[in-house]
Amino acid sequence: MMPLLPSPVNLLPSPVNLLPSPTTARAFSCACGRPVFFRNSQCLACKRALGYAPLRGTLLALEPLRGGRWRQAGAPVRGSARYQRCANLNSAAACNWLLDAGEVAAGETLCRCCRLTRTVPDLTRPEASVWWNRIEQAKRRLVSTLLGLKLPVRSRAEDPELGLAFDLLLAPPEGPAVITGHANGVIMLDASEADDANREKRRSDLHEPYRTLLGHLRHECGHYYWQLLVLPSAQWLEPCRALFGDDREDYSAALQRHYEQGPPADWGQRFVSAYASCHPWEDWAETWAHYLHLVDTLDTARSFGLDGERVELSYERFGPEVLADAGDGASDPDAAGFLQLINSWMELTGVLNELSRSMGMADFYPFVLSAPAVRKLHLVHRVVRSAAAG
Repeated sequence: MMPLLPSPVNLLPSPVNLLPSPTTARAFSCACGRPVFFRNSQCLACKRALGYAPLRGTLLALEPLRGGRWRQAGAPVRGSARYQRCANLNSAAACNWLLDAGEVAAGETLCRCCRLTRTVPDLTRPEASVWWNRIEQAKRRLVSTLLGLKLPVRSRAEDPELGLAFDLLLAPPEGPAVITGHANGVIMLDASEADDANREKRRSDLHEPYRTLLGHLRHECGHYYWQLLVLPSAQWLEPCRALFGDDREDYSAALQRHYEQGPPADWGQRFVSAYASCHPWEDWAETWAHYLHLVDTLDTARSFGLDGERVELSYERFGPEVLADAGDGASDPDAAGFLQLINSWMELTGVLNELSRSMGMADFYPFVLSAPAVRKLHLVHRVVRSAAAG
């Protein structure tokens, strides 16, 4: 499939309205002034300990206190927040997240992200520790975005009925294979997806333009939030069925048809990916994943002073008419904000694709966003905003 963005037009300059500050910041500085990054647990310049405070959405430079506690560097000795480092800091997961005083008082030793992992891969297996580390890195990225969007993120211990859990599994040598998927709040991931060569072979065999650990996690959590936010909602269920299709369609039959016959020839005109065309549930999950792709990438770009409004490339922009078929798009108070988000994404990825090609790499974002796909992204955006407000 061809590189997948509308043809550029340079007749008019892009609007100069700036997007809001990042929802989830990605650029940080140590107390010594040097830049540090989301996954860092120590500043490479001054060797100071670092920890990510998930509810504050920031990476903190730390100073030790008695009893294994920590405070933010430079904060007053009295009255400042006290933290504890995640017990997985020194495990293969190498978690740099912090627990706040309330979590510690409740007897927790694992951070909000690590508590979501219900099953770790069999660490006696070769490479399992490396794979677990890669999966947890991707999961921390996912969970930080979910928290930044103010979506509900509760573990099974906190909410046995509706909480979220991750089972990271390895198939036994004699089989059967592990099937990555979601069932009633439990996300099952084949841990061998963390093996780059194995994952690339599967991507090639399935003719996919994109396959990553983070993409898997974003997709599967889309199924979870469908069940949590859409299925029981009088506000969103019917609009989603109108736009994505009737989720009561036989799922097994739809998957079998997809793998036997492939996607419809015109899938690119209606869906964000070929796989999205196989069933309304997968359409929702793929669209949800793409929404998280664009939100987090734009957050990262804006964190470092970049955004799609400032690049020297102007695309034919989506206007309000693209939202009309979303039902009541005209009544959405954030319609203009969403259009700015999606247009900035188109312009930024146009440049990022060219940068990837300059390195001889595959396109950074190898997808086209058709008008129907944008309408679906808009509905996901509205569901997310509604959950955050509620």
